[in-house]
Amino acid sequence: MLPIRTIRRTAGAALLLAGPILAATLAAATVNTAAAADPRLLGTFKDWNAFAFDEGGHKVCYMSSQPKKKEPAAAKRGDIYVLVTHRPAEKALDVVSFVVGYPLKKDSESTVDVAGKSFKLFTDGETAWARDADTDKAVTAAMRDAKGKSMVVKGVSGRGTKTTDTYSTDGFAQAYDAINQACGVKR
Repeated sequence: MLPIRTIRRTAGAALLLAGPILAATLAAATVNTAAAADPRLLGTFKDWNAFAFDEGGHKVCYMSSQPKKKEPAAAKRGDIYVLVTHRPAEKALDVVSFVVGYPLKKDSESTVDVAGKSFKLFTDGETAWARDADTDKAVTAAMRDAKGKSMVVKGVSGRGTKTTDTYSTDGFAQAYDAINQACGVKR
């Protein structure tokens, strides 16, 4: 299970990929229920799920996917997924985060390649993020434009193991539209 700070930082209830019901159950168990309501499934769009919930009276919307391919396949890892999160009340839109299922090498960078475009990510614990809002927007735009293509995330564990996770972008645009609509984000 992810530390509470990671869950709140990324989407507020991120262990949704085992299924919407499990996600709501895990979210309720890990997030302060007085501050955040259970996530509501907005829809499943091919390889992406979209969710929304209220946290402290403010809407939070996010979408998620799991990798189609994980290398090395034999590596022991926890949950692996990507999130794109909107927190309009905080003016935080398109926040992209990758949870890799192991502690990343301290002070390392990970990369994400989307349809020929490469972006560097900073790492903390098991998560990699874009360094700024402009990069978040660029990564999100690349994912949206990469219809039918893949996205590849590379990282290095604290033990030096190099990993590569390959995600599908199928359904990204529809899930993105769903979180934009749910959070009142005009795009």
